[in-house]
Amino acid sequence: MAISLIRNKLDHIRPKPVMLVLLGLLCCAAAADGARPEPGRPDETSSIRQQFQIEKGLERLAQLGIQRVVFVTRLAYDDPHWYANIGYYCDDENQKAYAGNGKPDQSKLYKLNTATGQITVLLDGNGGSIRDPEVHYDGRTILFSYRQAGTDYYNLYEIRTDGTRLRRVTEGPYDDFEATYLPTEKIVFVSTRSKRWVGCWMTQVGTLFRCDRKGRNITPLSFNLEHDNTPAILPDGRIIFTRWEYVDRSQVGYHQLWAMNPDGTDVAAYFGNQQHYPLFIDAKAIPGTEELLLIDSPGHGRSDHRGHVCSITSRYGPDNQRGYHRITPKAAYNDPSPIDSTNFLAASYKQILLGTRAGNLVPVLTYRGKANIHEPLPVVRRPREKILADRTDQDQSTGRMVLANVYIGRNMEGVQPGQIKKLLILEILPKPVNFSGGMDMTSWLGTFILERVLGTVPVEEDGSAYFDVPAGRGILFVALDSNDMSVKRMQSFTNVQPGEVLGCVGCHESRTLTPASTRGGTLMAVRRPPSQIQPFDGLPDVLDFRRDVQPILNEHCAKCHNYAEPKGHVVLTEDLGVRWSISYYTLLATRQVADGRNGFGNQKPRTIGSSASELLRKIDGSHYDVTVTPKQWRTIWLWLESGAPYAGTYAALRNGQDQAREGLAHSAFGSGVLNQRCRQCHARGKEAAPLPLNISNQERSELRRKLVIAPHERIVRKDFYRFSQHILLNTSRPERSPLLLGPLPKTAGGWGSCPHQFGGTNDPDYRRLLGTIRENKRKLDEVPRYGMPGFKPNRQYIREMKKFGVLEREFNLNREPIDVFETDQRYWKLFWYQTDSEEKWAYIE
Repeated sequence: MAISLIRNKLDHIRPKPVMLVLLGLLCCAAAADGARPEPGRPDETSSIRQQFQIEKGLERLAQLGIQRVVFVTRLAYDDPHWYANIGYYCDDENQKAYAGNGKPDQSKLYKLNTATGQITVLLDGNGGSIRDPEVHYDGRTILFSYRQAGTDYYNLYEIRTDGTRLRRVTEGPYDDFEATYLPTEKIVFVSTRSKRWVGCWMTQVGTLFRCDRKGRNITPLSFNLEHDNTPAILPDGRIIFTRWEYVDRSQVGYHQLWAMNPDGTDVAAYFGNQQHYPLFIDAKAIPGTEELLLIDSPGHGRSDHRGHVCSITSRYGPDNQRGYHRITPKAAYNDPSPIDSTNFLAASYKQILLGTRAGNLVPVLTYRGKANIHEPLPVVRRPREKILADRTDQDQSTGRMVLANVYIGRNMEGVQPGQIKKLLILEILPKPVNFSGGMDMTSWLGTFILERVLGTVPVEEDGSAYFDVPAGRGILFVALDSNDMSVKRMQSFTNVQPGEVLGCVGCHESRTLTPASTRGGTLMAVRRPPSQIQPFDGLPDVLDFRRDVQPILNEHCAKCHNYAEPKGHVVLTEDLGVRWSISYYTLLATRQVADGRNGFGNQKPRTIGSSASELLRKIDGSHYDVTVTPKQWRTIWLWLESGAPYAGTYAALRNGQDQAREGLAHSAFGSGVLNQRCRQCHARGKEAAPLPLNISNQERSELRRKLVIAPHERIVRKDFYRFSQHILLNTSRPERSPLLLGPLPKTAGGWGSCPHQFGGTNDPDYRRLLGTIRENKRKLDEVPRYGMPGFKPNRQYIREMKKFGVLEREFNLNREPIDVFETDQRYWKLFWYQTDSEEKWAYIE
């Protein structure tokens, strides 16, 4: 600060040599002390002007009364995802996701004078990155994110619009970005202080936080597992933002607009939550209207938030497309900023454009450098939005939820009053690491996340419920009938702040509804104290298939469904396949389990969970008299209702090296034995080798169609699952691999189901194929996989658990044992609100 102050004092004085010496000494001292970076004097030389071309829209912009515009330049991000532009990749901490992948950026913060065309550099990033400028209400200060050259993290800074008084707001080894001012002079921003990773990618998550203008009193506003983005303030004082989440639904389709109060209370869908695609982002209120200006980024969203400029109003309801208006036909724009009810600024690659809501666009400025232009904002004074009172109570570790009528809602057809007796309450659990775009070891084509079973609360006869839930944790509900069968699943999540009372009308109700009047004037549930969640004592709260479910299958199912006697072509032993256990894959592939299947949200009643899972009907005594104990039944029920995961720990997630090792098993499908024998029948587009003569042409055609070795088959139809790599290869007992048993005669201990049979276990082709599978197993077993004795989590899991403070910095996996289930639990406990601690949110540093 001393440098800026002296410069300001000397600006109107002709400098003398002694003054210049003093200034030089101060500059050297500041640099030696490692002081925070200060901007150079605004550079108004002709060299800057030569980098830009003034366009005809500049004069029109000046006529609108906009005298100054700020904007930034920066290089494009390498990752195509709209959110993957911070931090490092989980597999390799040396691979950066921010602009330039660790190489110097060409980023600067500029100011454009619309009257003169003069362009001033307010801050040169000097190889660092600048992003997300926001102009203060007074029109004199700019808030922005800045990652200094040679560092890995964005922090918040402020600078005056004349280029002076650069000041750091936040600090620490986290990315703070996409910040905006609240009318109370606090700041809401997105940050990786939430200490979690994207559930379907290998980059870090940023969620909403709040702090004061000195970067103190940091408080979490959101408890999302996935990204929140681009918060802005609505005229009514609420925060509008983009929320991406996919609880029991598609990971690529649900990233729409949500709103909350500035204290984080009353989180509610604003527009599009029932809509699969696109990404709605960068929403800002249009002055003098009830509408928002924003970007519709097609599909799963594009890098730099690029897409169509559009406007949205929720006056017709949060999902009514009458409220949507596309302004630009091309998806080539980003960072729209309203000027008035008609005009706006937007960026498009190397240009700033002035647009109208009628779709007219005229260039204002063109950049000739390598970087692109981003975030053009008019520098004007603006009124503050409405200030909302704080509704939290920091002395409470819980909040309360009031449900008016569980029977009111969308897609509740067939659910009759009186059928729902309880709500099962689940907690969604963040990931400390992630390495892929799929579910990996968490599930097969189902859930991306683990869910903790908290317990149940009652639903009254009028459909109402009133209960306490833990503050600061993502919660979802499953409506249960009198037999504890699932009726309706939330397929999203909600949360409360400490002391918050949150109400909703019904189950997936339209946000245009208000609670209907009740007989007696008061909901039955609120005539009594709030219910406390009743846990399932003596049972695990986070289920693991091999630990919790497989022992039940071993006892009751494997005696019929084994390799010696695979009744119904089903094997339910504990053998491992290529990735999961064969029994787990079989249950999912044969549709014995009904999970979200990574599909659409708000599915019909009784289509997810226990009521739709045939597995429960197989253990109620009706399936060959198979009956399990009440505890065993409840364990399987808990597993089904919590998403039917495979691994009940995120330590099982495989890094890139471990995923590549899976390819070792695939090499069996390249064996010459398969080419000579199996692919005579098991290949599409080819005439099959001789098939049994005593079958009809229709049966012959069906056999050719079905018997295709499909190691990468994703969509399982009928019994095609039997020809998946996850069934054909047994990596626990290679000789039990169906790839061998099918063509092995029954007299030799095989199944004899293939028309081209081996001569026996001494057949050279049998021996060669068995040798290949055994050798692949040997190589796979060099690093014990999840489900094997000796399994250890990968180094990235240990790295992040150390970083988060869950494991000691000195922890050494080669010398010390680790309980991965207990380690996960300690990680999740980081996020619990602590009333008995000075630091209420212990995970925030």
